[in-house]
Amino acid sequence: MTEPRPAYDIDAWRRNIPILATHIPMNNCSQAPQTDRTRAAAERYLESWNTSGMDWDAWMAEVALAKAEFAKLIGATADDIAVFSSVSEAASAVASAMRFDGARTKVVVSEAEFPTVAHVWLAQRTHGAALSWAPVRDGQIHPAVYDTLVDERTVLVSACHAYYMNGFVQDVACIAQHARSVGALSFVDAYQSLGTVPLDVRSTPVDFLSSGNLKFLMGVPGIAFLYVRPEIVASLEPAVTGWFGRANPFAFDSKMLDWSPTASRFDTGTPPVINAYIARAGMEIINEVGPADIRAWLEVLGRRLIDGGLSRGLALHGTHDMKHKTATTAFVVEDSHHVEHAMRERGIIASARGSVIRLAPHFYNTLDDVDTALDALGSTVQ
Repeated sequence: MTEPRPAYDIDAWRRNIPILATHIPMNNCSQAPQTDRTRAAAERYLESWNTSGMDWDAWMAEVALAKAEFAKLIGATADDIAVFSSVSEAASAVASAMRFDGARTKVVVSEAEFPTVAHVWLAQRTHGAALSWAPVRDGQIHPAVYDTLVDERTVLVSACHAYYMNGFVQDVACIAQHARSVGALSFVDAYQSLGTVPLDVRSTPVDFLSSGNLKFLMGVPGIAFLYVRPEIVASLEPAVTGWFGRANPFAFDSKMLDWSPTASRFDTGTPPVINAYIARAGMEIINEVGPADIRAWLEVLGRRLIDGGLSRGLALHGTHDMKHKTATTAFVVEDSHHVEHAMRERGIIASARGSVIRLAPHFYNTLDDVDTALDALGSTVQ
């Protein structure tokens, strides 16, 4: 029987990822590998800095192009996108634009949020926010819990697209629609899904969506993007702000807080320029390969991980159903950090997180990669 292959030329893409000569990266839920293209982008900035000393017009143009590439990935426009150094900063800016002094004080937060996002909402309690939690049960969140929690007292619902622990995917379109039906806003952290699952904000009624770039977007730490639904931009004045949030940042008017008419009103200080170069290059790769084709291949790899893990006697964390998860697959182990280090010694880069070890393939990984990683994990935990 012929083994399945992706719709794109996986061998050609693999030739542009140098670390594949010595390692099998299965840690994309934590950090993507370097590619020839992302390295060249970093060198392009360094060369500009070295030869020009300062080229702000070119550097700001690169930031704008990075915003546009992120927008392309989610079906938005560049005007809908703000840039930050992290999702923590993006979520804090959104939180600072909320009011909790009226009839609406509730923030519904999923227990699947990465701690940094949950911490942002917890910090709003000093401003009057009251938190309600959508509980995780057996590594998943039942969608019906939002029907109970989200009501006319709700300011905002914070629901990640994919659970960082095991890749469980929430129906954020349904959650966002329910929030909107009662007059609440929605915030989606797509860090663990974007680049592996198609996501179009034109058909997903989410108000805010954020992601960084170091994971499945093939980039580096130090940069993140925020989508803001254009219909609500004018009603929001984030207290977390900076000179790039102004209508004209280069007016240098210290006494004027004039808001940009686009999502750039959420921009803060000087953007992370070199990170924007690299982020743009990484997102170009994802857009060229195509999120739909990536998802189709990752469903194959994810199924192989689940079935292969169970056949080796490993304990799966979360759902078996690939319709409701990314390819990130978690197995329960006694000492995840020990397992991570032991696997690295065998050339497999996995990702420890609490009580689980995560194997998170991406578009460039092969079935052989998955089998080799599972063999290494199985022999490590026996």
